[in-house]
This record gives sequence, C-alpha cells and structure tokens, in this order.
Amino acid sequence: MGTNTQQEIANRRTFAIISHPDAGKTTLTEKLLLFGGAIREAGTVKGRKQSKHAMSDWMEIEKQRGISVTSSVLEFLYDGYHVNILDTPGHEDFSEDTYRTLTAADSATMLIDAAKGVEAQTKKLFKVCRMREIPIFTFINKLDRQGRDPFDLLEELEQLLGIRAYPMVWPIGMGHSFKGVYNRHEKQLECFNPENPKDIDIISVDGPNDPTIDNVIGDEALVEQFREELSLLDIAGDAYDVTQIAAGTLTPVFFGSAISNFGVQTFLNHFLKLAPAPTPRESSIGLIDPMTHNQFSGFVFKIQANMNAKHRDRVAFLRITSGTFKRGMSVKHARTNKTLKLAQPTQFLAHQRSTIDTAYAGDIIGLFDSGSFRIGDTLVEGTSFTFNEMPHFSPEHFSEIHVKEALKHKSYEKGLQQLTEEGAIQLFRTYNSHLEKQIVGVVGVLQFEVLEHRLKSEYHVDITLTRQPFSLARWVTGTETDMANFANKQRNLVTDREGRLVALFENDYQMRTAVEKYPDMTFHENSFFQVE
Repeated sequence: MGTNTQQEIANRRTFAIISHPDAGKTTLTEKLLLFGGAIREAGTVKGRKQSKHAMSDWMEIEKQRGISVTSSVLEFLYDGYHVNILDTPGHEDFSEDTYRTLTAADSATMLIDAAKGVEAQTKKLFKVCRMREIPIFTFINKLDRQGRDPFDLLEELEQLLGIRAYPMVWPIGMGHSFKGVYNRHEKQLECFNPENPKDIDIISVDGPNDPTIDNVIGDEALVEQFREELSLLDIAGDAYDVTQIAAGTLTPVFFGSAISNFGVQTFLNHFLKLAPAPTPRESSIGLIDPMTHNQFSGFVFKIQANMNAKHRDRVAFLRITSGTFKRGMSVKHARTNKTLKLAQPTQFLAHQRSTIDTAYAGDIIGLFDSGSFRIGDTLVEGTSFTFNEMPHFSPEHFSEIHVKEALKHKSYEKGLQQLTEEGAIQLFRTYNSHLEKQIVGVVGVLQFEVLEHRLKSEYHVDITLTRQPFSLARWVTGTETDMANFANKQRNLVTDREGRLVALFENDYQMRTAVEKYPDMTFHENSFFQVE
C-alpha cells in the first residue's frame, strides 16, 4: 500500500451523531457542515410551517413534521481531515436503519440536552455503540438556557449509561448567567457573547486561578463557583486517558450551544485529533485492517429507494473498509459470487450527490442498485470473503396490512419489497392459516406512518393498517420433530421473508410461558445476534 493511500485513510473520520428528540442533533450537524464549508448558511428544523429545512432532512415527510426519520450521509473537508457524518434519526420512533447505520461508524458523538440529561432514546443508541466498543464523545447542548447542574449530568452518564466522563471544557454559569467555558487542555477562556454568539473571544490564561478570568467574567460569585467546581474535578474526577477513550469506556465531554454555534468548533478540533481513523473489521477470513489490507472491500449497510423522486431510483450505501475505490472498477459480489462493475459511484450531502472517481477506506459511497444488493452484502476485490452479518433487531409493533385497490396490487408488492429490503419494515406472513395475511413489524411505531406516506407518494398506493396486539417476536429453532409439534400447537406464528418460523407474543408473560413449555426449543431475539 502506497504512503499516499495510507495518509488518505489516516485522515478519514467517520462517525454517527446519536441523541434524543429535540436535543439539537440536526442543528449540530448543520454547524459542523458550516465549518467544513459544505453549506453557506445553517438551517434549523423547528416545525412544519418553517420555510427553511435542514440540509440533512431531505425526505418530504421530514420537512412536514420537522424531524429526521431516515439516516443521512454527509461529508466535508476540514483542517486536512475528510469527515463523514452518519446523521441518524433522533426521535423516539425510529427504525432498524438507525441501528444499522451505527455499524458503519468508527466513533459516535452523543448529544445531550443540558436541561433533560440522558433520555430513553439516547440509552438505546448508546447500548448499540457500547456493543461495538467504539469511542463515544459527548456534547452537552443548550448551555445558554437554564439546565441541570453539570455534575449531575456527569453522574447520570455514569449511572444510566455506565460510562465515565472527562470534561474537556467546563462551563462558567448557565442560562442567562452563561459566560462561556474554560478549556482545561488548552488553558483558554472561551467567552460567550449573547448579543452576538458568533463573536467568540478566546483568551489564553495561566490556569483557572489567573486573575484575567476575574476581570473578563466580572462576576465574583460566579468565578468563585467555577474555581471550586474545577478544583473538585481535579481531585475527584477521572483522569484524562486516551486508552480508555479509544476503548469507549471514558467519554470526553464538551459543553456549548449548537444553535448559537458556541463550543462547536472547539469540539470539532478535539474530536478530529482523538477520534479513530477507519478501524479493522471482522470477516470470514479474519480481521481486515485498512492500513495493511491492500484489496478494496466494503459492505452495504443501508438501501434507500426513491431518493430522487423523478427517477424512482434505488441507492445502496457502501462503507469502504479497506483499499482504494476507483470508478469503473470490477468487484466480486460475495453473496452471489458475481462480478460487478461499479460505474457511477456517488458521495452525498444529504440528497445532493456528486459522482466521484476515487474513495478510500472510511468513506461512504452510493451505488446505483437495480435490485442486486441486500443489506449486509460484501463487495471485494480479489479473493472473496464476507464481513460479519448485519444486526437484525426484533420489531416491537405490528400491523396487518392490506392494499385498498386490488388493481394496485403489483405496485403495492413492489413497494413492500423495496421498503423491506431497505430495512424500514419487516414483512411476515401468517403460518398454517387458511387465509394468508401479511403482517408488518417495525421497531418504532412512526415507521407505520412512514410506510403509509411512502407507499402513497412513491408508489401511488393506499393501504389499510390494522394494529395487532403483539409486542415481541422470537425466531424459533429446534429439531424437526420439536418444530412440527410446536407449529401444530402454538398460535400466532408467522414466517419472515427467508421462510424462517417466528412466534409473536403479546407480552413477556406469554413468551416466558412458551419458553418453559418448550424447553428444547430456542427462542432467538433476532435472526442474527442478540442485543440485551
């Protein structure tokens, strides 16, 4: 591998932003793009009547509701780094797409509202990040509004998420009394100007006891409180440890206000130095290290149909894991053992695309897909191998689905197939039923609304959804005799698109009863591996 290729890979930073609704994730993403020069003016997502929408929210339903419902990919250059942001949905009703997107990231930024702390959605996404043991960076947002005590927020990180924290900066005041932050590593005072938040004074000092801080802040009580807090941090807080940061057991914490653009650049500068370059991935032939493995390889982690409404196209998102991608190159499709020519690769700024000639490990590229790709597919140059299977999560909400007009059945089936392949929904069919029914399963209930909207707008199909009482799905395996006995006696059985048997349960009690009744059977939380 040439020195230039290694340098290109070393300069890549590919990360996801995770948060709860309204924590400011889309705003933070916009400000990062602004620093990278990818956009000239940052838009914020507030509500359906607002005329300007965030660059990362491109789907029509996102503009109407003022939320992100599908993961976007955004890339920009900054200070010699090539940055790829995987912008995951943040609202409480999300899809498997959110989980899978995290498999393409080498690190994650966790965004927390200073007033609300760690919320339910953040816990779910954080759990997936911890499962992958990737570094996690924390940005505590909205310091220009009144929020909770910073020490309480740090304690919550440890108690609810089980991760220790090291504040890289420390706030001076909060809300109306917010004066800025002290950068512990650079020994700098970064002053907040509420009249003009873009005007950030950065003043070098000798340390927290420098009298310059008293003169600049001008509030004796506030400065005294700041010094007491910093002294407590130095005595009782965790030590700075890059090894623990890399292992995902210690999170560097930053404070700021994304909407005011305060603290974002400080976060970005530190993040780029601390975050890992593209990391090795497990495969059927062992660990694939991008710094030593010369062959091109990558995996499909997302499929999105109809990104361009005029062309009704379908794009497979490929995370490059090793080697150099070159436009027009031929690669092996590991699942089908076919050779494919990758002629029109694209990179993204949300829905905007540009054709590229070269890309490196860590980059995300889009490939035109005529129906050849599935989520989890491996593409490789030279000797074929496969990466570990993509996580597949158990749905929690279920609805029976029907098309309203029989004449639209062909379009309906095509739409269902594409949305299933995207991972937006899971489609099941009733087992041993006189009248076969189709059951849609989703991780987040909003996906029903997304399904209805997209079938209507993209395939001109109206559907009826009838909610089912189930909340758990378990893939069932056992001996042929046990399976036959189980299938004859158990109610509410369906098959997935691969024909595997799945049992649906209304609650934990029903599921535990079945597990106890059939001790020789195995009830899998999903079809690949389990997330606790």
